[in-house]
Amino acid sequence: MQVSVSSMVFMAISAVISIGLPVVLFIIFYKKYNAKIIPMIMGIAGFILFALIFERSIHSIVFGKYALREKPLIYILYGVFMAGIFEETARFISFRILKKKYNGIGTGLAYGIGHGGIEAILLAGLSMINTMIFSIMLNTGNIEAITGKLQGEALEQINTQMTAILTTSPYLFLVSGIERIFAICIQLSLSIMVFYSVYGKNKLWLYPFAIILHAIIDIPAAAMQVGVIKNTILVELLVFIGAIISIIIAKYTHERLKQNIMGK
Repeated sequence: MQVSVSSMVFMAISAVISIGLPVVLFIIFYKKYNAKIIPMIMGIAGFILFALIFERSIHSIVFGKYALREKPLIYILYGVFMAGIFEETARFISFRILKKKYNGIGTGLAYGIGHGGIEAILLAGLSMINTMIFSIMLNTGNIEAITGKLQGEALEQINTQMTAILTTSPYLFLVSGIERIFAICIQLSLSIMVFYSVYGKNKLWLYPFAIILHAIIDIPAAAMQVGVIKNTILVELLVFIGAIISIIIAKYTHERLKQNIMGK
């Protein structure tokens, strides 16, 4: 069997979206809102430290002690609130630091594109590139260069990966890129909310509000992980709805508070 041309085309499209969209958005924010590099770098660091290192470290401890996947409701609640708490706290701490030198909505947008952009690049863009390389090796008969040197569990993992690529419907590779568009919209929106929790007068409540909203938006994905929801398109539809709602709230928040940013 070979990986279809359509699958590889959709992989490439998703990779371009995941890597290119953050770059394009930052350029737009730089020109329109005077976004700066440092807040974007803070967004990158915030996601890596809090989501990939701190949060995953806690997960490794908790999942090592408790079989949460056997308790779907507890697993979903744990997963979504951990994501919300860690990522929104990363934003909150970062904006508290940035407030000393950086102001204006461009700061919130720059942080958001750093946070959401590095997530898209690491979790989708690079993953799609690796999958494309793997697919090319499969189609050209060069996969034995990898499998021939493996045995045991490592070989089993490679075989599982090959099976997954060969049996995945082509459109699902495109869904990955589309999902990143929704996710970046959500990350930008949440960043604006937490930005105003720090920069707005008496708006600290926006920080816990962002945690709760983040958790709610993550419920469909967490539910799919434990088999409560099995339809990928349904999950993506719910994420799309979550993105629209978060954009509306962020826009409303900005319009109401943009004239009252502290520390201008």
